[in-house]
Formats: sequence, C-alpha cells, structure tokens
Amino acid sequence: MSLKVYNTLSRVKEPFETIEPGKVSMYLCGPTVYKPAHIGHMVGPVIFDTVKRYLSYSGYQVTWVVNITDVDDKLINRANETDTTVEKLAREMAEDYFENLASMGVDGVDHFPYATAHIHEMQDMIQSLVDSGCAYPMEGDVYFETSKDEDYGKLSHRSIDEMMSGTRVEANDRKHHPADFALWKKSKPDEPAWDSPWGPGRPGWHIECSAMSRKILGESIDIHGGGLDLMFPHHENELAQSESCHGKPFAKYWMHNGLMQAGKSAGKLGGDHDRHGDMVENMQAQEANKLAGSKGADSVKLLFEKFAPETVRFFLLSTHYRSPMEFSDRLLAESEKSLDGFYRLFEMFERITGTDFYALEVSGKRETGIDLKKAPAESYEELRQFHQRFIETMDDDFNTGGAVGILFELRKWINGYITQNELDKVAAASDENNVVLSDSMKLLKELAQILGVFRKPLEDSVGGDDEFVDKLMQLVIELRETMRKEKNFAMSDFIRDRLTQLNVTLEDRTEGTGWRRD
Repeated sequence: MSLKVYNTLSRVKEPFETIEPGKVSMYLCGPTVYKPAHIGHMVGPVIFDTVKRYLSYSGYQVTWVVNITDVDDKLINRANETDTTVEKLAREMAEDYFENLASMGVDGVDHFPYATAHIHEMQDMIQSLVDSGCAYPMEGDVYFETSKDEDYGKLSHRSIDEMMSGTRVEANDRKHHPADFALWKKSKPDEPAWDSPWGPGRPGWHIECSAMSRKILGESIDIHGGGLDLMFPHHENELAQSESCHGKPFAKYWMHNGLMQAGKSAGKLGGDHDRHGDMVENMQAQEANKLAGSKGADSVKLLFEKFAPETVRFFLLSTHYRSPMEFSDRLLAESEKSLDGFYRLFEMFERITGTDFYALEVSGKRETGIDLKKAPAESYEELRQFHQRFIETMDDDFNTGGAVGILFELRKWINGYITQNELDKVAAASDENNVVLSDSMKLLKELAQILGVFRKPLEDSVGGDDEFVDKLMQLVIELRETMRKEKNFAMSDFIRDRLTQLNVTLEDRTEGTGWRRD
C-alpha cells in the first residue's frame, strides 16, 4: 500500500504525489502570539511534526514552515490592556511558544517566518491583485473581491451565502460584497503601521500566510495544514487570493486536524477515522466546543506541571488527526499510566542486557532499518509483520491512533518473549535470545521515534539517579524484607502502602526488589 492522504479540497483520500519528486513543501498556520500557548496550540504542531517524521522516514526531503503572526487586532488590544508594546508582547509570547514546542519534541520546523518581516512581499502580492482587478483600494484599505473568483468556496464546498451565514464579518457598507475581505488595513492612531501605496497601514491576516508561503516555498506547495476552524474563512481566503494572483493551484493537499474539545463531544481515542465528509460538516459544532484560552484553558507550562510533555504528545497522537479529541486530566492520566508499561520494559531490558534502551542506535529511514530476516525465522517474521502493519497504518492518511495501538501490541509481544524464555532470570538469557530481544527493542524505538516519543529518558522517572535517595530506599527495602522474613506482613504491607502514597512503586524481581518513582 502506498501513502494516501485525505484532502479536504476533494473530500477523498488521494495517492500522495508531490509536485517535485522526492521533495515535500509543507505549510502550517501558526499562532497569533498575544497570550501564552495552551494545549490547543500544540495539536497542529505535534501532528505535523509527526507527518514530517514519517515522510522523512519514507525517504522524502521535507521543508516545513510555521508562521508567527506578530501583528493583529488581538495583539494590539492585549498590548494596550497590559501596558506594553505590540513588539515586546509578540516577542515574549513567541518565545513561550518556542519553549513549549521544544518541550513537546517538536523540532522539525525549518522556518518560523514573522509576519512583520515580510511586509514588502505582502504589498507586492496585494498590488498584483489590484492590478489584475481581483482587489480594490478603498480609502486606505484594500479588499479582495470575492465575486471575481469564480470558484470561491471550493475548499469548504459551500456557496458564499452559505459560508456567510452565522459568520462574523467585517462591517463595512462600502465593500462591494459582504464576503470581500481585507488585504490591507488602514491603521488607526497609535497602531503599528507601514507605508504603502494605499497609505499607512498593516496587512490583513489572510495575505500574511499567502505571501510568506510563496516567499519560502514557492507559488504552489504540497501540503497546507491547520485546524479545522481555519478552513473558513482563513484557508478559503488564502486559497482564493493565492490562486487569483498566480493562476495555478496553491496547495495540492489540504489537511485539517480536528479540534481539542472542552467537553465530551469528541471522538473515541485510538484507531481509524474513515469518515470522509463528517469532519467538515461538524466544523461549527467542533468550533463551538473547542478548548481555548478564552474558555479557561490553562497555559501549556501549567499543564506540564501535572503531566510530562511526552505524556501530552502521546495523548495527542492516540487518535486520528482528523477526529475531535476530548481533553481532560482523567484521559491524560490514563495515557500516563499506559506509558508506564513502556518505561518498565525499558528498565527490564537494561537489567537483562546491560544496554540502555535510549542509547540504542536505530535507522531513521525505512529502507535501512534493522534486518528482520534473521533466524530464528518465527520471531523475526512476527517482528516483520509488526513493522509492515505500522507502515500500512501510517500510509493510510497518517493514522497515528492505529500506529500507537501497534506499539502496544509490540510491547506485549516483547514482554511475552521475555517471560516465555525466562530472560528476566539472572544469566538465563542466551546470546541468541538477547539478540532477538535487542532487535525487537530496536524496532520499538525505530517506530516510536516516527511518533516522536521515547527519544530520551523522562526526568526524575527513576530514583536511582540520586545516590543518597537510592541508598535510603535500599534501607527501606531491606527493612521491609526483614518484616516479611519475620512474618510481620502487616508492617511489610504498611511500608509498601505508604510508599505507594508517595508515588513510589516496589517491584519484586527475580534478582531482588527494585523501586521506581512514578
């Protein structure tokens, strides 16, 4: 099976064929940096970071752009509210965004263009639209004339009247049509402004992405991504102005992720999402219930105080990207608990082989992965099937939910292999069994790194890093063992229960009792 991608423009899964063979240009709409980032701002970056990882693993050379909107009404209003400048506020909030992306393991973005650094390119594009009759100046503003675009609305598959129904638009009786949107806005006193042929002003929101995408990636790109809430008006208007300006398709594939939901109206976590049309039809319902800062969503940094960034990333990838996802501490705690089984496996692997899972060297390319044709043939055939199923699942519109499920199956298989061959017993593992175990763990890491998880140890996940604490815990373990030998089970259980309340787990192993901090 070759890679297929669901295209919002056509409403079907299409074979993935790039404009330039072997290369992928990808643009994701980034944030307007006026407040600290919340979990909703992380959904798109984590999804498209994983898309890039898989495309790179499949042999493509990917260039990924995420813009930063650093001039906008929201920024201006927030700067006035907090008695600061737009520039200073944008810089601080952009740094917050970058720090959160780094914590989440999103490190594949090649370009972060700032809107204010590309005003000239925006003005050039606006002038081209004016010259071609697709836009008109009006008392310092410039508007795109939607009636001049014969297929305006083709992305959302709705007429202008349908799109305008229930949509807040800029009130201006002088516009040729209510759906016409601003390419350039005349600045009010004390607002950021740039000189232009139409007078001092600033760009409209939609023209920013079109101009920056053209500057860095060219007039036509392979993938344009973003949240479902951006499909109209933002992406619809991007498409209209770009194609009117260049006379060619703007983006070959439009990918829209479902929105993080504040309530229980979200889709089921995990597995496939094969409903082709309903995501768009449910856009208004998703947007009405989406998690947002205005609805009390905590900043990402506050979220990280309760859950590790890897847990959050794993949670975001546990469903298909086109599905809406319910957000709650309960569901995050379930993800945290499910990840704990992997961490315990990593520790067991190191005890058996003396090798740190995180130090394993694995391939970043599909064609140069580990050799899955070794003897014993039965074990390697099963590992080969895990790998093949993972690839087929990701080839089906980047189904990370299904891919996560395969990682769980592979973990179960490895645990079963350890138990069946009694590898957790001291000196029980043969060289052959150790090789199979090591290769299975390499496969687990190879697939996990496509999802961007298990790349480095969790901080403070294991208490043995602190020599004093470890020695103190060994004393507690010895005391508990003495209680058990003396058949003082009440005290032994008391010690274990009290440690559990402190989030410390004792593990009775073949070679003795160990401990870990959860």
